[in-house]
Amino acid sequence: MDFLHRLLNLIAPIVTLNALFFLTPLYCVFKVLCYINRSISKEDVTGKVVLIVGASSGIGEHIAYEYARRGSYLVLAARREKSLRDVAETAKLLGAPEAIAIPTDVSDIDDCKRLIDETIKRFGRLNHLVNCAGVTPMCMVEEITDITSFTSVMDTNFWGYVYMTYLSIPYLRKTKGKIIVIASSASWMPAPRMSFYNASKAAVVSFYESLRLELGSDVGITIVTPGLTESEMSQGKIMNKDGEMVVDQDMRDAEMSIVPIELATASAMAVVDGGCRGDVYLSEPKWIQTTAYWVVFFPEMVEWVNRWFLWVKVGASPLDAPSKKLLDVPGLRHLAQPDSVRSPEIKKG
Repeated sequence: MDFLHRLLNLIAPIVTLNALFFLTPLYCVFKVLCYINRSISKEDVTGKVVLIVGASSGIGEHIAYEYARRGSYLVLAARREKSLRDVAETAKLLGAPEAIAIPTDVSDIDDCKRLIDETIKRFGRLNHLVNCAGVTPMCMVEEITDITSFTSVMDTNFWGYVYMTYLSIPYLRKTKGKIIVIASSASWMPAPRMSFYNASKAAVVSFYESLRLELGSDVGITIVTPGLTESEMSQGKIMNKDGEMVVDQDMRDAEMSIVPIELATASAMAVVDGGCRGDVYLSEPKWIQTTAYWVVFFPEMVEWVNRWFLWVKVGASPLDAPSKKLLDVPGLRHLAQPDSVRSPEIKKG
């Protein structure tokens, strides 16, 4: 057994490097041809039933509008009833034949069951499930006052996705439907103050990669890994060290710095296009995928840069981070942040 491990330790790196050198060009050609084929046969979602979880704001809201423009029936779910109903009304104005709002807490499986039951009772089928609900904790682990209050992060960001998927699969199988999963580029990019969020998104990616093997061609799965996108999170709505939801734009600035924030309309259009094409993975904006290669090939350098740029001592103000100071250079904030995320005003109700 030891001999076999020693042999594999010697051979595996050589085989892998040669495969990368010789197979990469062929693989790239294959990927391009597959993309062209998927684009030609892209799904028409007119009259399809789409359930969107996390539809009251941000990318989920704009995904609803994008499906509405394409003539889909919409079921919109989130915690905030008033905001959700406003989105439903706008979606109908944009072209959705019908859009219903069902207030739901996806961390509660009974709420998820009720949501699925009401969807099937109303429309009799389900074609697309879009999971994009989430909360964003942003603090140093050592500063947390009650670690148990952070279990809610996995309850929403991971288990909420799992519950909805598990309950939807029987109906999606019948329609050869699709699941569109909003994960995050944070799933591969380490950053201080983001440990719980990053872990939840990495868990989401791993879960759906494995589930794809189980479902085969019966249900398509598109895993979306966005970069920074116009949303309440990029406005500064975060979970603080006490487990409370607050708006802290100083913390937001220290964490996001001058990384450009994409408009939610552009991101939503790319997500729906990718789902209709049947993309397996989708990064939006496209350039964000390159950061994964940096993490794979230069992990120590990425770790050093992120620590130097983003980190401050435990208990220190995020205003002291080099990332925050850079954003305060005149003109840079306007280049990186859309007007919409500079306001601290968050939707109520």
